[in-house]
Amino acid sequence: IAKEVAKLLEMKAQLGEDEGKHKFVLKTPKGTRDYGPKQMAIRERVFNAIISCFKRHGAEVIDTPVFELKETLTGKYGEDSKLIYDLKDQGGELLSLRYDLTVPFARYLAMNKITNIKRYHIAKVYRRDNPAMTRGRYREFYQCDFDIAGQFDPMIPDAECLKIVHEILSDLQLGDFVIKVNDRRILDGMFAVCGVPDSKFRTICSSVDKLDKVPWEEVRSEMVGEKGLSPEAADHIGEYVQLHGGLDLIERLLQDPKLSQNKLAKEGLGDMKLLFEYLTLFDITDKISFDLSLARGLDYYTGVIFEAVLLHQGNEHVEEPVSVGSVAGGGRYDGLVGMFDPKGRKVPCVGVSIGIERIFSILEQRLEASEEKIRTTETQVLVASAQKKLLEERLKLISELWDAGIKAEMLYKKNPKLLNQLQYCEETGIPLVAIVGEQELKDGVIRLRIVATREEVNIRRESLVEEIRIRTSQC
Repeated sequence: IAKEVAKLLEMKAQLGEDEGKHKFVLKTPKGTRDYGPKQMAIRERVFNAIISCFKRHGAEVIDTPVFELKETLTGKYGEDSKLIYDLKDQGGELLSLRYDLTVPFARYLAMNKITNIKRYHIAKVYRRDNPAMTRGRYREFYQCDFDIAGQFDPMIPDAECLKIVHEILSDLQLGDFVIKVNDRRILDGMFAVCGVPDSKFRTICSSVDKLDKVPWEEVRSEMVGEKGLSPEAADHIGEYVQLHGGLDLIERLLQDPKLSQNKLAKEGLGDMKLLFEYLTLFDITDKISFDLSLARGLDYYTGVIFEAVLLHQGNEHVEEPVSVGSVAGGGRYDGLVGMFDPKGRKVPCVGVSIGIERIFSILEQRLEASEEKIRTTETQVLVASAQKKLLEERLKLISELWDAGIKAEMLYKKNPKLLNQLQYCEETGIPLVAIVGEQELKDGVIRLRIVATREEVNIRRESLVEEIRIRTSQC
């Protein structure tokens, strides 16, 4: 009996273990996702386009830790500070995951006493947000930032940032877009002449920032109902924030009896006029709109602010237009570095952040709809054998190719069938097959097969590397 009981107990224990296994939930945390080879192939294509643009404009690259001291991040993001991920006390340090790449950049400049740099930084950031995954809004996502720090003549670096956004969005062929531009000083001046108390500037600013998502009536009722602004002041703001245009609007506002009397607004409008002159020289004003409703909620902006928005996605493959909103944003933040500097030394900065996740979600949906095949490897040639017992010869040849810098693969079987090897190339998009056979070995040649045309040529072994390079450079 004791033996039987022991057996039953053992079986029960095993069952218990199995039960435990079923309870294990296999999922990624809320607001995150895995990227398979196909998605990574699209992602790499986008990153390469963005990085080559940043490099074309002479930027250096930096990296900073994924977490910062909590106090570094606190008080820099206005109402969005509640979205910062705090970590548990680690050995006496209160830490938080970085929320963006701009504040760490400002900390880096102040810490290293750098007063002049043009840099880009591509890395993951973290926000304890309510994710909207279909629109490319996550809790963990990449940012691609380009910033120019230093004391320069007004609006020249700012214009270059806008040119960069224009170049990247044109290069990625995402469809029609518009880059909205405004200036914090124009906004603050406008709030002042409309009768908003100084203490309410930032909170009213974050209400105005919602105008791209909700109608003016809702924004007005938030200002008046929740934020205690007088209805007259709100109506006055309404007259301005619904204006958008180009140089003509700037000229008109410079003549505006109230705005022109405000020092901040006048400065902002003067710089905006200068900016539009430079953008005309860059020949991109057809995609730029001076928009008084653009506010950008972050607290650290001090001057020009901008945001690139994709217009409806008229794509013949997709029935529903993909609504993704803003795909890039940025602006001037002249005070941020000074917040970190012990002596309060300011380093003027202007920068742009490309919304890679939103861009990526559009391209991914577009690819799914078009059923285009995407290659997930860069293999140039498959080393194959025509007969059995040629594994050693395949290994020798593939080693020669690797050593010469050729991207090569082979099947991990001793005696694979030639048909299986050729099918593998068809499936994965490998353009060439280098076939080793007994006769070829005798003749000192390799049979090179072009997968797309099924044409075969004999190449002398010593010329093979050069032949592969020539043929794959044309692909």
